[in-house]
Amino acid sequence: MDQMIIPLTGAERAELADLADATGRTPEELALGAVRAHLRAERGRVADEAARLARLHAPLLERLGQ
Repeated sequence: MDQMIIPLTGAERAELADLADATGRTPEELALGAVRAHLRAERGRVADEAARLARLHAPLLERLGQ
């Protein structure tokens, strides 16, 4: 598994540690969950935009495919 270093301010690190303690998880688990949730949301947003553009440009895409 690859690792990444994410710079946090002291206040952000403390807030993350407090939230981790309150939820019974580690700061790393919380950060990984947040990254995964963001990636899922962006994946969906990009797929929706691609579908919108495909509908908008369907005649052109059809002509290019011929």
